[in-house]
Amino acid sequence: MTAISIVLLAMIAAFLGMRLYSVLGKRTGHEQEPVLPRRDERGAPAPVRLDDSDAASTASGAAGDASGLVYEPAAEAGLRQLLAADRSFDAGRFMEGAEAAYRMIYEAYWAGDRDTLRDLCDADSYQAFVDSIAAREARGERLDNRLVGIDSAKITAVEVANGEAHVTVLYRADISAVTRDAAGNMIAGSMVDATATNDLWTFRRRIGSGDPNWLLDEVETA
Repeated sequence: MTAISIVLLAMIAAFLGMRLYSVLGKRTGHEQEPVLPRRDERGAPAPVRLDDSDAASTASGAAGDASGLVYEPAAEAGLRQLLAADRSFDAGRFMEGAEAAYRMIYEAYWAGDRDTLRDLCDADSYQAFVDSIAAREARGERLDNRLVGIDSAKITAVEVANGEAHVTVLYRADISAVTRDAAGNMIAGSMVDATATNDLWTFRRRIGSGDPNWLLDEVETA
C-alpha cells in the first residue's frame, strides 16, 4: 500500500480487504527475515469443522495422523470452544488466510510499508514493526528478503476469553535474507542460502464483532 502510488494504494487496499475477508478475516509481523508463503506442492487443506457430530472422528484422526490436519491435537479443545462461540469459524479457511497474512506482513515489513502493517496488526505489533523499520531507515539500510516457501503451518493453540478469540499458528518456513546499504551493496545475508525459520504468530478477533478481520497480536520465535 505505501511504496506505491496513491491510485494503486486504493486498488491494493480493496484487494487485500476482499481476500482476507473470505479467509483469515484479514490481518497479520515479525522482525528480521521471513518472506513470502507458497503452498508449493501441498494442496489446500480441507476445511476442518469441529462440529459436535464429527467430534469423535476428528479426535481419532488427530491422534492417528496429525500430518493431514491444519491444527495440532493439543489445539482441539480450544477449537471446539471457539466453534461453540462462533459457529462460522472454519479452521481450514482460517489457515489459508493465515498463510496469506504471513506473506503480506513480512513483505510489508521488509518494504517498510507502514500502511499495510497498520491494517494487518494490532497497535502493539504495529508499533514494534514501525520502530524496527525506523531504526533500519536511520542506518540507511534496506532488506532484500524473499520467502522461499512455507514448509508447514498449523494451529497450535486456541484461547477464548473475555469475548475474544486468540489463535496461535506455528509457521515453519525457508527465507532468503539480505541486508543492503543505501548504495545497494550487500552487507549481510545471502540470496542463495535460505534460513529455516520457526515463527509462532497469534491472531485475535472479537467474537460477534461486525468486523470479520483478525489482527496479528503477538509474534515470537519457536
